[in-house]
Amino acid sequence: MGISWDDVVLINQGKKPGDPSVITVNCPDKAGLGCDLCRIVVEFGLCITKGDFCTDGNWCYVVLWTAPQSSSLTIDWESLKSRLFSACPSCLMSFYFNQQSSRSPHSTIYMLTVFCLDRKGLLHDVTKALCQLELAIQRVKVMTTPDGKVLDLFFITDSMDLLHTKERQSDTREHLSDVLGEDCICCELQPAGPEYEGQQGFSSLSEAVAEELFSSELSNKEACSQALSPDMKKVKTTNVTIDNFMSPAHTLLQIQCVDQKNVVYDILRTSKDCNIQIAYGRISPSLEGSRNVDLFIQKTDGKKILESDHQITLCSHLKEEMLHPLRVTIANRGPDTELLVANPVELSGKGRPRVFYDVTFALKMLGICVFSAEIGRHSTSNREWEVYRFLLDESRDFPLASSRARNEIVDRVRRTLMGW
Repeated sequence: MGISWDDVVLINQGKKPGDPSVITVNCPDKAGLGCDLCRIVVEFGLCITKGDFCTDGNWCYVVLWTAPQSSSLTIDWESLKSRLFSACPSCLMSFYFNQQSSRSPHSTIYMLTVFCLDRKGLLHDVTKALCQLELAIQRVKVMTTPDGKVLDLFFITDSMDLLHTKERQSDTREHLSDVLGEDCICCELQPAGPEYEGQQGFSSLSEAVAEELFSSELSNKEACSQALSPDMKKVKTTNVTIDNFMSPAHTLLQIQCVDQKNVVYDILRTSKDCNIQIAYGRISPSLEGSRNVDLFIQKTDGKKILESDHQITLCSHLKEEMLHPLRVTIANRGPDTELLVANPVELSGKGRPRVFYDVTFALKMLGICVFSAEIGRHSTSNREWEVYRFLLDESRDFPLASSRARNEIVDRVRRTLMGW
């Protein structure tokens, strides 16, 4: 008979403003399940304030205390519950297994064409609307015309897998029309064809820009940008230690780092990519801007991590992901000024959630218009990156030739991405 829907995912919303909402998942285990659940929570605009999870290798129990990243954010709890349920192993219910097995292994890519009058904050408003509709942006191409109009091509997938229906398409167009109002000229939605293949890559990065984006060390621009943040006096440090004496069967991994947006996702994503199995984990609440995480882990063969080279590699990867989960820089692109943001791609091929949303929000708050934007992938010697590129329009408040203004843009974008 399987397990009922309500026993798999439970969500207890906070009773009053400021109270956390508690998400409980009780289901069979699978590799990387914790990362997958955290990713969905992040996609809905929630941050994880505290967490506990344990597994015996066959069954897992996860409890996450969450809060909206913004007080103005409205959460569709039923949709979140459905998405979390879909991430659990499909053997939970026989009918659900049949439903899942009949689906295509890859979501269909759709091309959303938005043609409208340009205005400040337009790109973020459309991005926010797509997030509300649970439509994930895979690629984007934004082009501004000389007569004050903008043509946006969004290549999207539907987290609800319903975009093939007329009702879902109609709801999408209507929602976007409501957001854009009289500025909207036309809005079209159709399955992506050769147009999507043409957006898989973009013009190559210069050697200097690539070095600054993908270097493990803080660049001079980052150091200068952080100096502009008077409330970030505390040194940004990360400590990762390994203890093989605490447990006879597991290695204890202890992480202490600065609290920042999606830090739990970054830890679990890195553990998943390093083929680490977590038997028990505790995510402590933030204390004076610092976060402690304790994980009892094993290798995929069920053994402790005893090899020194394996320990060093794991600790090094985690430190890098805590210190540099995202890279932000400004560079010249011919006569234009370009903002670039990069984040590592999961081994599963998925990029970081809500990056485009946060960057466009930061630019909207600064009053900076985007002349064009694109998303692409860039490969280095050891990993793949998702790169967001924005050509910026000159602003009276932020003359782009000014180094101080550029540093302030980088600082605001980074702080928005990191939740500082």
